[in-house]
Amino acid sequence: MNVFQLISFLFEAYKIILVIRIVLTWIPHNRNHFIIEKIYNLTDPYLNIFRSLNINFGGIDFSPIVAFFVLSFIQRLLLQILIF
Repeated sequence: MNVFQLISFLFEAYKIILVIRIVLTWIPHNRNHFIIEKIYNLTDPYLNIFRSLNINFGGIDFSPIVAFFVLSFIQRLLLQILIF
């Protein structure tokens, strides 16, 4: 596995974890469950950056969506840099 593939894999894995975290906000769950706690621990530091921006419209928090798109942008940017 080369560096390009490794970075792609890590970003895609984190985006999947981020989507799971976003979906968890829509359903009741036990925050103290081992796996769910790990998901929160992995995603909250990144999501808190965007939560502090208060991206709310009509009472809906759009910060996770913005965080997801920023992560995708950073991934594309890093991979473009690696190509050159």
